[in-house]
Amino acid sequence: MKPKFTAFYGLLFFLITFGVYPQGLMPSPELSLTENNSTSIESFLSDYVQFPSISGHEKEAGEWLKRACKANGLYIKQMGDKDSEYNFTASIYPLSSNLPNIVFLNHIDVVPAGDLTKWKEPPFSGKITTNEIWGRGAFDNKGNAVMQLFSILEIQKKYNNQQLPFNITFLAVSCEETQCRGGAEYVINHYLDELNPELVIGEGPPAISGALSTRPDQVIFPISVAHKRALWIKLKLKINTSAHGSVTPIRYANKEMVKALNNLLDQRQKAIYTDLNVKMLKEMGKLEKGLTGFAMKHPKLFKMLVTPKLREHPELFALFSNTITLTSLDSENDVVNVIPSEVTALLDCRLLPEANKEEFLEEVKKRLKNDDIEVSTIYTMPEMKSSDDNNIFYKHLKDAIEENYPKGKVITILLPNTSDAGLFRAKGITSFTTVPINIPRKYLDNIHSENERMPRGVLTQGANTYVDFLENCIEGNIVPPRPKELDSLSALNTNK
Repeated sequence: MKPKFTAFYGLLFFLITFGVYPQGLMPSPELSLTENNSTSIESFLSDYVQFPSISGHEKEAGEWLKRACKANGLYIKQMGDKDSEYNFTASIYPLSSNLPNIVFLNHIDVVPAGDLTKWKEPPFSGKITTNEIWGRGAFDNKGNAVMQLFSILEIQKKYNNQQLPFNITFLAVSCEETQCRGGAEYVINHYLDELNPELVIGEGPPAISGALSTRPDQVIFPISVAHKRALWIKLKLKINTSAHGSVTPIRYANKEMVKALNNLLDQRQKAIYTDLNVKMLKEMGKLEKGLTGFAMKHPKLFKMLVTPKLREHPELFALFSNTITLTSLDSENDVVNVIPSEVTALLDCRLLPEANKEEFLEEVKKRLKNDDIEVSTIYTMPEMKSSDDNNIFYKHLKDAIEENYPKGKVITILLPNTSDAGLFRAKGITSFTTVPINIPRKYLDNIHSENERMPRGVLTQGANTYVDFLENCIEGNIVPPRPKELDSLSALNTNK
């Protein structure tokens, strides 16, 4: 076993009631080396969670996080300096060194707290109890960010006077939750060459259990190499009729839209077997027992049996289909006896990586069976190729997970949801997403809901896993002495 993560940050911790900072009581960014324990990383997360960095309000939290990185010797590059466009990198070497870069991607923003009366602890309190760290963002995505940061600082500390064959960078971005263009997209459009990413590691699924019917206790660690593309569609129908509700027209906007949506949504989506989702089934089949495992190892041969089972689990069937979800139906009318002349519907569609957007849109129009409905695209993600799980970085990540969780099994998956990592994949950059921790399902149910929190004790193990991944990347490479010009840069501290 390699030397493990040494926790080294002493922080001032303030319990702020109702998640509001009184003037002058902000958490301190001045961090110093301390003893090896989990207290520091958990205190750091607690402080970070106390910033209510809801999408569009990231700068205050980002400034605090950046100062913490700078105080611990990382090289800083600002890539946007305002809310909704606040991004920065913190690297072991300056980006100007132009080394191939292993980039740990995370986002500063969080979703709103929701109904405050449903929280057992205030959503921005960062309260540390006996067993948990509470607050919005404790998992998504601040928990993963602190694991990434602490692992980078551990590698920096160990190899302080040596030259690594690559740079290692912490990339914090804005507005991931709203997919605005000031976050990862802004970084890619303006700083991609300077960032020089060889690999991007982003947020993804943690370990899951209960996925295998014959071995429900088996813990599986998924590594995502692709995700479905978001395609958001607006349907608009206008029919001029008499406006009084006392006389029902033969055709009117609301009625015709409902009929068209029924045509579209009542038809079951086709199960689509691709190389990637078939590979996922086969890997899970190797872990299953008996006939179930045999059928999963040969999914195309047993489609008639496998597909109905997939349909029973929407979260799984989503990986085998292009999905269409009605999220809004609006005629901008709240008067009961008035017939509106116009109605709109919003559809959240998610396409498999291989799907053709134009063909999908034509299929939607055909199934609506109403040529009067105007179909327009609100937002679409670019096409992207899946990252190769035969890549050496994938092997290093898989080995690190299995080293830290000997009873766990790693599988390759496709995600139904989007993430910023996909924007890098669209540029042909290898990107893997995972969160290497094993937590009970109840914690996942509270992500984006009330009472988000993180169990204590898992952050250190997650950071250790990232450390081992980086050690695996370094292992076998000749690590020469640190160049004198980098020592000069450190002395001048001009890039920090």
